[in-house]
Amino acid sequence: MRRALEVARRTPLIDVPVGAVIFAPDGRELAAATNRREADGDPTAHAEILALREAARVFGDGWRLTGCTIAVTLEPCAMCAGALVGARIGRIVFGAWEPKTGACGSVFDVVRDPAVLHPVEVRGGVLEPECAGLIADFFRDRR
Repeated sequence: MRRALEVARRTPLIDVPVGAVIFAPDGRELAAATNRREADGDPTAHAEILALREAARVFGDGWRLTGCTIAVTLEPCAMCAGALVGARIGRIVFGAWEPKTGACGSVFDVVRDPAVLHPVEVRGGVLEPECAGLIADFFRDRR
């Protein structure tokens, strides 16, 4: 999570600071990305999606990230949670809970829905104060 925090601090100033890092089963870093939705004018340019795209290229099992772990500073939304399940990610570790759009237990639980064919291990609240602080600082500076 510390690496994801480091990545989040490099988010373009106009975007909500979110960092995502994907690790191979052996612990090797496959990809790291920040949120770039505003900077790129792309509604899908969330940190998780950008990291998934790169990790899939690097990992070498097509689009499957079986056994891999994503560390992300904010609870994934429904789009990102669905993409993580679709990529067959093994584990999601996130920092701050997202009470408005979170899809790993807060508002929805996309990854643990009984209809989901690929089970994903989820652990939330890792380094939560630091991760939530990045988000709080971003919005406080804009209000």
